[in-house]
Parts: sequence; structure tokens; C-alpha cells
Amino acid sequence: MSRSHEETVALLLERFDRTYAQEAGIELANTPAPLYQLLVLANLLSARIGAPAAVATARELFAAGFRTPSAMRAAPRRARIAALGRGGYRRYDERTATMLADGADLLLERYDGDLRRLRDASASPREILRLLQEFPGIGPTGAAIFAREAQGVWTALAPFFDAKALAGARKVGLPDEAARLADLVPPARLPVLASALVRVALHRGSGDPLA
Repeated sequence: MSRSHEETVALLLERFDRTYAQEAGIELANTPAPLYQLLVLANLLSARIGAPAAVATARELFAAGFRTPSAMRAAPRRARIAALGRGGYRRYDERTATMLADGADLLLERYDGDLRRLRDASASPREILRLLQEFPGIGPTGAAIFAREAQGVWTALAPFFDAKALAGARKVGLPDEAARLADLVPPARLPVLASALVRVALHRGSGDPLA
């Protein structure tokens, strides 16, 4: 039996009711610390490693106190590597430890530690994505992850559904256009819907991911 778009969205939001940022313990708000934490998470999620390990690693970094660019920069390299290892990021720990320190340096020196300054310096969502990619470890995928999660607090980015989310939409019979997807939920739920669609896209079974 086929579902309406509204029924499909209701199932998605019931089954996958948290964003990746929420899973990582980030209380996302338009303030410097949680925005920085989201940048760290986007860095981790964009590597060739499973999302659960990336989320677990973000939680370890934040539990170790590395929640701001100042704290990340001040942390001994071995402490960053240890936190990455505890989260299951051992394959990339040395390189990622360096990128996190360099990214914290860039954020502090160019934007005084506040990603809102990056947003305010941007004339368009496309420019926000471009400037995000100047951070070490943040390429197109990482910038898209950041935008997907941040669109609830940076409304200029909304509606934002990256290629992975749109692939998930097609998989469950939803429109694969951002504007049409945005019509199916209140603006505050856009990040949750986008994350849910990514999880559907990553579902490896051959059956209905919502069955």
C-alpha cells in the first residue's frame, strides 16, 4: 500500500527523530560554542568512517572539554589524539588532530572564534558553503553537513537538503526538490527531516527502510 507524502514524513520523523548534532550532544543555537561544535562534527562526519563512530568521537572530544576553538587549540596534541581514539577514530586520529587544531586557529584568527562572523561576511548561502570549505578537513561534503544541520538556526540556508538527503527522499517516494520537501514540515523541523532522509539513504537493506 502506497503512502502519501504526509504519511511518509510522519513515519520518518517518528523513526528518526534526532539530528546528528543532537546525537552528538550539541544543543544547537546561534551562539559561538555550539556552532563550533557543529563544525567539528561536520569534519568528523565527512571522513570515510561510519556516522556512529563520528558521532561517538565528537562526544568524546566534547567530554574532554574541547567545546570551543580556544579549548581545542590549547589542548595538547596527545589529548586530542586520545579523545579521537576513544571514539573509534583511530584510523584518522593523527591527521584529524592536526586539522582540528589548524581549524581552531583559523576560526580564532579570522573570525574571532565566532562562525556568525563568517555568515555575516557572506552574501549568499553559496558563499557560506565556500567559506566553510576554507577550514581544514571541510570539503563540499563537510560544508553540506554543516548547512544541513545549521539551517534551523541559520535560516538563510533553509531549505537545505544535500545530495545524500535528496537520495533518501527518492528512496521513500518523496520529492527530490528542497522547496517541495520544505512544504512538508514546519521550518523548525527541516534539520530533523534532512537528517532522517540521510539515514534512509545510508540504509543498506533492500526492503522498505520505514517498514
